[in-house]
Amino acid sequence: QVQLVESGGGLVQAGGSLRLSCAASGRTWTAYAMGWFRQAPGKEREFVAAINLSGGSTSYVDSLKDRFTISRDNAKNTVYLQMSSLKPEDTAVYYCAASTAIFTRPTMNLGAYSYWGQGTQVTVSS
Repeated sequence: QVQLVESGGGLVQAGGSLRLSCAASGRTWTAYAMGWFRQAPGKEREFVAAINLSGGSTSYVDSLKDRFTISRDNAKNTVYLQMSSLKPEDTAVYYCAASTAIFTRPTMNLGAYSYWGQGTQVTVSS
């Protein structure tokens, strides 16, 4: 089992930045990939970014890779999502997830993630 707790969400003006954190506990060494997903009201949950266990490989959704950066600090068992130049359309609940499946690159497939945090709300005002 892997437990995940997100933090860092909040209200920010358009053009601003936020850094989300995801603290992992439990059998963290089994989490080959850690990912961030988001879900806006009335929409499906979508992939944002993922990173592998060592931090040496990342995956991004193309539309966000110029503004969002995923990183991890294994000493702290924490994954981060740095978000910049935020837009109102970035408003969503952001979820951290862990996958024990091994792929060539950190997977974008939501179904491959077995463990999920409770989510943190990000609201971007115009």
